[in-house]
Amino acid sequence: MSLGTWQMWGETATRGVQEAIDAGYRCIDTATGYRNEEAVGAGIRASRIDRDHLLIITKFPEEEVGRERRTLLRSLDLLGVDCLDLWLIHAPLDADGSLAMWERFIEAREEGLVRAIGVSNFQPAQVDALIARSGVVPAVNQVAFGPRWFDSALAGHHASHGIVVQGHSPFSENELHHSVVRTIAERHGRSVHQVLLRWHLEHGVLTVAKSVSREHLAANLQVSEFSLDPAEVAAIDRIGSHNWSEDAP
Repeated sequence: MSLGTWQMWGETATRGVQEAIDAGYRCIDTATGYRNEEAVGAGIRASRIDRDHLLIITKFPEEEVGRERRTLLRSLDLLGVDCLDLWLIHAPLDADGSLAMWERFIEAREEGLVRAIGVSNFQPAQVDALIARSGVVPAVNQVAFGPRWFDSALAGHHASHGIVVQGHSPFSENELHHSVVRTIAERHGRSVHQVLLRWHLEHGVLTVAKSVSREHLAANLQVSEFSLDPAEVAAIDRIGSHNWSEDAP
């Protein structure tokens, strides 16, 4: 489980990151475009966690193409670290633009400024083009993978390349009041949020979930305590194809 920090700023971001790490989160996700890297870094330092025990992700804004190294060095400075665990292109450009960014990402990895590189919000065809032209496979593609956007073809495509799928916005990108998800949540005595997170895990997809509440931070980590049966997973899978109809599982 990764902590998402979109729309978390200042003291709220610092406190949220520290409390998440204290609660057991070991992956923190931010982005240059969130304008909170300094506050996130302060939260990491306040937690006093051993750096080797934490994964730090940030994302490069595609509109800054041509300024990759400068932006990366500033991110490292704001976060207060010497190296990122994962650096992502926040969104694709056209094939030439994406390749230009990706080549600078490869250089940063070879220089040791980042341990792994990946992309975000790329479609399979865009990933294929990047691989074909660079010969380097992204380690991760961070996408909206919730029931509304469920795409088994994307998951299969990425698995065949060894690309990890990471799901962002599991709550904001999905309908929390859908009867299928509510019914399953009631059956398990869990919250809708927990069922959505568990559904991602059943598909082998890691999630980036935002929360500034200690209660919700703890609840998000409890998704390892239960599982969904295949029929429940399939019922949630069908939500997107039914345009969010109210079919029961």
